[in-house]
Amino acid sequence: MALDALAWSAPIEVSSLKPILVKLTEEQMRVAGVETQVVEHEAGMGELVVPGVVTVPPQQLRIVAAPAAGLVETLLVAPDEEVKEGAAIATLRSSELVEAQRAFLYALSDANLATEKLRRDEQLFKEHIIAERRLIVTRAEATQARSALEERRQILSLAGMTEEDILFLQSERKLASSLVVRAPIAGTILQRHGTTGERVQASAPLVTIAQLDPIWVNLQIPLGRVAGLDNVDRVHLPSAGVDGRLIRIGRTVDAATQSVTAVAEFRPGRSALRPGQAVQAIIRMSGGGLAQWRVSADALVNFKNHNWVFVRTPEGFVATPVTLLSETPQHASVQGALKKSDRVATRGLLTLLAELAEAER
Repeated sequence: MALDALAWSAPIEVSSLKPILVKLTEEQMRVAGVETQVVEHEAGMGELVVPGVVTVPPQQLRIVAAPAAGLVETLLVAPDEEVKEGAAIATLRSSELVEAQRAFLYALSDANLATEKLRRDEQLFKEHIIAERRLIVTRAEATQARSALEERRQILSLAGMTEEDILFLQSERKLASSLVVRAPIAGTILQRHGTTGERVQASAPLVTIAQLDPIWVNLQIPLGRVAGLDNVDRVHLPSAGVDGRLIRIGRTVDAATQSVTAVAEFRPGRSALRPGQAVQAIIRMSGGGLAQWRVSADALVNFKNHNWVFVRTPEGFVATPVTLLSETPQHASVQGALKKSDRVATRGLLTLLAELAEAER
């Protein structure tokens, strides 16, 4: 497994790292117990196994709230229930709704009266009975009345009344004391926030609805492995038997775990992927056109927050930065400036790491 340096440093791009010569004599290597092993050329793709948590994409999540303060008469859906867009979610009895309807009808009467007054004054002006100034004032009053009516119409719409409900109120002038809260999207009910018989304020959440296809998995990637995500071919979930794609790699690091969150997107179909579910993901990486090498897992060290191997040279060793693609307890697949004949150190790495830190000063 990769050996970590004692001091932590901020991440640096692998492409900006240069090999560093670490001079050691044969006697120093013997005393330090340094051993080497030949690197092996690999073909194929590497794999990285990481934990993840299933989550809903934020753009596919809706919280249905009470459009007005009132009493929750009924909640018509249960958690995990599938609903269609426009389906009834709950019924709400609200005095605020009654007041909003009364104000709308009052504004409707004012608008009708202003319209009739404008029609009459236009006729009187044509007959030269009234002055133009009076007609201008009447037109302004009619415009204001129409604006007030439209405002009251929008308030009813925000309160949850449909256009059909508003037209019925306008024609029949019958006030409704309750309204039906409907689903804004088709999806699955994740959670019920309210309860039947509860008095709620306007904007109080009632239920949470989510569309679960596609769905995301937040993957926890060790910081030292992030560089290897440049050539991800696909992401596989063994428990669900589905493949997805990596869509985003986080830019921040969790201080507690020193990991970066990467997001993979999946089309689960009939697979059982549920929000909040802990899963294990296999990230499969292609070579990206670069040579891939197999080394002993003991050959890796972590310095400057990146992976390095020590390549044997006549002067000692050259610390060479590599990109870790995959790792098992015995071997690691890496990409870097290596050759078939290279030998890398697998024992005595603490001494080499100390010399490397000294050479950097």
